[in-house]
Amino acid sequence: MIAVITGATGGIGEEFVKRLISEVDFIWAVGRSENKLAALKEKYGDKIIPVKADLSSREDIFGFCSRIESEKPSVKYLVNNAGIARMVPVSEFSLEEISDMLDINDKAATLICRACLPYMTKDSYILNIASASAFQPNPYIALYSASKAYLLSFTRSLNVENEGITCTAVCPGWVDTKMLPKTDENGTINYPGMVTASKVVDVALKDCHKGKDVSVCSFYYRYMRFLSKVTPHRIAMKMWVRAIRQYI
Repeated sequence: MIAVITGATGGIGEEFVKRLISEVDFIWAVGRSENKLAALKEKYGDKIIPVKADLSSREDIFGFCSRIESEKPSVKYLVNNAGIARMVPVSEFSLEEISDMLDINDKAATLICRACLPYMTKDSYILNIASASAFQPNPYIALYSASKAYLLSFTRSLNVENEGITCTAVCPGWVDTKMLPKTDENGTINYPGMVTASKVVDVALKDCHKGKDVSVCSFYYRYMRFLSKVTPHRIAMKMWVRAIRQYI
């Protein structure tokens, strides 16, 4: 019995490694950096099976899915955590950057779900790390927001299609990890409602075990989700742009 975790070498991914390692025989830890994967194995021991894969690469994605189909492991948990983001207008992205973001945030997660499903049984779990940004359109993180909206919608549908397998879209807001810059030329960056990766994972695991198809880890973002349902998106987008104006 295994757990498959993408983006496993830091932040939310490593927190899932820490929490799930006692529940499974092995963790297939997927990442791009051989050095970081080696460090993860050294830290957590022989239960870690390093899988080097660049999920923006069609060859690597299909290669990894083929490995799953070939080895036919019993998958208890699948955590699609790998993702990338950038706060700039769409016009400032190169075509390659757009392709990479959609491949990593959406295509890879979708294909890995499809590859794992035949090897998951009742009381197995898929946790796709989406975002509170999925709740509404968000200018200047338009691609990221839209990619996470896809993942939210996909995961909730997947949960209905696969009885006995709980599929949960994990929707944190700002998460305090090394990837999140704390300062810029304007000084300290204020992230409202920021939480730790540990809290995101704690709540996500509790929610998936309760059978929930969406996990939101704090009252602040549960409230923001409610607002996104009752506030016209045209107005919500203006509020968002006003809040981030000094950072764009």
